[in-house]
Amino acid sequence: MDGRRRSPARLLAPISLAVFVLALLIVIASSGTDDSSDSGATSITQQQNQQPSTTGDTTTSTEPTVSGTFYTVKTGDTLAGIAEQVGVPVTRLQELNPNLDPQALVSGQKIRIRE
Repeated sequence: MDGRRRSPARLLAPISLAVFVLALLIVIASSGTDDSSDSGATSITQQQNQQPSTTGDTTTSTEPTVSGTFYTVKTGDTLAGIAEQVGVPVTRLQELNPNLDPQALVSGQKIRIRE
């Protein structure tokens, strides 16, 4: 060596970087297992539950709301999804509902599915 003293920061920097990376990996590994297992089980249970549930005065169901020749739109419905549920092609639904805007379906709106 040429007699120069090495700065302690030159030794501490790589050590602190390694500690930071290790702590980050531990946080990532622990956060991925606790929350996702519970929420995944809940969503699977909700999807499998086909029974109507009542909350106060409101009744919700996962079954399509079809009343003879009309379908009542639910939140999250799309025209393609409705067509698949009721077994009618999208083009036929558009023919039966000429004033219907497929991009602006509103929950509670009734659309004709049969003549």
